[in-house]
Amino acid sequence: MSAYGSTSPHPPKRTESSTSSVSGIVRTKILLLGQRRSGKTSIKEVLFNALPPKQTFYLETTMRVVKHAYDTVIPLEIWDCPGNITVDTLGAPLSQFSALIFVIDIRDLYKQPISKLVEFIIAASNDNPQLHVEVFVHKAEKLQEDDKIENFRQIQERVQDHLMEKECEQMPYNFHLTSVYDHSLHEAFSKVLHKLVHSLPFLEDLLNVFCANSQSPKAFLFDAASRLYVATDASPVDSATHNLCCDYLSMLNAFGPLYRSPTSSAGRLRIPAAEPSPDNLAPSATKDRFYPSAAASLHPSAPGTTLTYHLITAHLALLALVPTGVYEGRRGLLEYNVVFFREGVQEICAVEHDARRG
Repeated sequence: MSAYGSTSPHPPKRTESSTSSVSGIVRTKILLLGQRRSGKTSIKEVLFNALPPKQTFYLETTMRVVKHAYDTVIPLEIWDCPGNITVDTLGAPLSQFSALIFVIDIRDLYKQPISKLVEFIIAASNDNPQLHVEVFVHKAEKLQEDDKIENFRQIQERVQDHLMEKECEQMPYNFHLTSVYDHSLHEAFSKVLHKLVHSLPFLEDLLNVFCANSQSPKAFLFDAASRLYVATDASPVDSATHNLCCDYLSMLNAFGPLYRSPTSSAGRLRIPAAEPSPDNLAPSATKDRFYPSAAASLHPSAPGTTLTYHLITAHLALLALVPTGVYEGRRGLLEYNVVFFREGVQEICAVEHDARRG
């Protein structure tokens, strides 16, 4: 395995009604809602602070709105709200938010959480019809498979029934079954992120070109720190491949620094001029950067598949499945394609960054 450097996140496009400016950067705001002990803070800590899932049990109850800034392909501001928050006590109009994630404990089939969700959906339909409403039916690991499916169905039906009673059926919303103990949370939050990234079609086009030129059946552009996939190519995403990439990225995050080579000096790990600095998102004066890569053979037998990793920006990484024969026999061509892919992504990030500072 080749050397691996530390990673973190990046910036993009601007929607005045759903963003906030922090330190000169316009951030896309996500509202994280739910009843007390539903798992809101656990979701935020596992995804964005790398908290091990087993330690979420010890998190304290959220008593006030906590705003968490996180920089990935776009700069985010996640509002972790206490369970008793209402539309009136939120302290900001819903028009400022791009997405609303409502977390419901899968074991909680009672009226209170569903009523609160419906309250926010109705308010959003009046104040911000463009708001992306996502329902995370959370703690799925607590139930057996049959009970899990039944409770998931019941929650969906009750939300639909409540909205019909209120004559508010036109507001779109989506349900996701999630748990901090598997990759369902990463996959669900990735799908939310896709709706907020205005440059997503351009990133997908770059991935499609990379896959075609590298004979890769599947490729993802991941946010390395949170393990959310920012974009993927046009081929369908199957959970097994996604989970494999997540696990590989987790392993590299944990052990990669131990394999840093002598050439990965501090000077070469600087952020290039095209990339925003992780500290203040301002362009750096330095231009050269060391871009680590790694590979793992998944199926040694013929024809064989190799999973490759290439750092693309300070925060984003390309993970791709490549036939082992291509990786071993035409690695130079693969690296050549990665260089052009990296340049394209960095250019998109630079444009997004300039728009955010505008």
